[in-house]
Amino acid sequence: MEKKKRIVARTGHLRRWIAAAAIGLMAVVVGAPSALAQSSESVEGQTYVIGTDTTFAPFEFRQDGELTGIDMDLLRAIAEDQGFEVEIRSLGFNAALAALSSNQVDGVIAGMSITDERKEIYDFSEPYFESGVQMAVAANNEDITSYEDLKGKTVVAKTGAEGESYAKSIAKEYGFKIKSLDQSATMYESVKAGSAVAVFDDYPVLAYGIAQGNGLKTVTDKVPGGSYGFAVNKGENTALLAAFNDGLAELKASGEYDQILDSYLADPTASTPGNFFDLLVKSMPALMTGLWHTLLVTAISFAIAMALGLVFGFMKISGNIVLRGIATTFVNIFRGTPLLLWAFMFYFGLPQLTGWEISVWTAGVLTLSLNAGAYVAEIVRGGIQSVDPGQLEASRSLGLGYGKSMQKVVIPQAFKMMTPSLINQLIISLKDSSLLLAIGFTELLYQGQQIYAANFRVTETLLIVGIIYFIAIMALTKLANYADRRFNK
Repeated sequence: MEKKKRIVARTGHLRRWIAAAAIGLMAVVVGAPSALAQSSESVEGQTYVIGTDTTFAPFEFRQDGELTGIDMDLLRAIAEDQGFEVEIRSLGFNAALAALSSNQVDGVIAGMSITDERKEIYDFSEPYFESGVQMAVAANNEDITSYEDLKGKTVVAKTGAEGESYAKSIAKEYGFKIKSLDQSATMYESVKAGSAVAVFDDYPVLAYGIAQGNGLKTVTDKVPGGSYGFAVNKGENTALLAAFNDGLAELKASGEYDQILDSYLADPTASTPGNFFDLLVKSMPALMTGLWHTLLVTAISFAIAMALGLVFGFMKISGNIVLRGIATTFVNIFRGTPLLLWAFMFYFGLPQLTGWEISVWTAGVLTLSLNAGAYVAEIVRGGIQSVDPGQLEASRSLGLGYGKSMQKVVIPQAFKMMTPSLINQLIISLKDSSLLLAIGFTELLYQGQQIYAANFRVTETLLIVGIIYFIAIMALTKLANYADRRFNK
């Protein structure tokens, strides 16, 4: 079938408790009007924003930079059949659900099992795939052949997935421990590295990964699992849900549904590049896009952070107790809370509280600039206070006012002492930008995750990403040091 226009998403490692905290905060304002929900009963001509996972091959993954997979093909085919458009945002499973709760997206399709617990929060379509769970071990492991061999050992399963639910249901019976991870590719690496002896995952995901050479083998039969469904917020977007069901029925009747599934499941073939050089060449366009986004968001946010840092830094040494209190509060809040929490709050929480849609770029810049601004404020305060007070007194004794004394004498000396710390904070901001992958920001590490999710060459891909980060940081450090020598002679 002809693919509809792909829309590149806006993030990996995502902590479940942070997502839960974001959803909990949003629940405080339940009942706020949806920013995206369509009121019309007809979907024809409408554009809907759909959230999905980032790495769940063969249901959603990137191939040659394009978001593809069973879920993506089904969604686009249904949209074409029913006459509506979709904008797909690749967020990650938990982040996609948080986005749905905050009305950042209209629906979610992400290999999501229909459960009674979820049905209390979301309305689901008719099932579009019947799942099942299998257990796999490393290809060279001859010791684990059944559940009985797991006693006293650790297994891995994907957070919130059917595999995790099944593993938990039998863990006590067979005496093993479960470690939950966010991505299939990292679960498989954990098994190959020996930190876990087996993985529980949905059978089509395992089958596809094994075909791509993920280094595992299945050792148990498929256990019938739940059904996958398309989800919307309860009581909202009923027309979209009905259109999905109608389109799904049409695809099944025409045979296109079976064609889509067979293209990924009937005979999955390996698409992994042959060697490291091939992987490097094939990955470079996506990684360069990610690097550009990383450098751009760092530059924008650090410029804002410098302005904030100067303002609040001077306020912290002000003689006005109110100004000092405001600055101290700002610094304590943004320096004393996790950066990732603010990324979730700005991208998911703020739209729910205000009714305004926030782009991933806006959320990313706000997160990095406010966090870095708190640290820059302390750098500015410390730099000014480190200048010998006698310098200011001597300047005043020569007839200069306080403002001119600060401008001509104190600040130039303070800036020279602050420069190394500011350069260090710039480097930290660049590295911190990788955390934005959790909200789907397409920075460098996010692009790396998209690549290894499709080819399962995690170590090699991360090695390439690490080298690019190292080169970028070294170049940025050299440039900053040159500027320091040039302007601080």
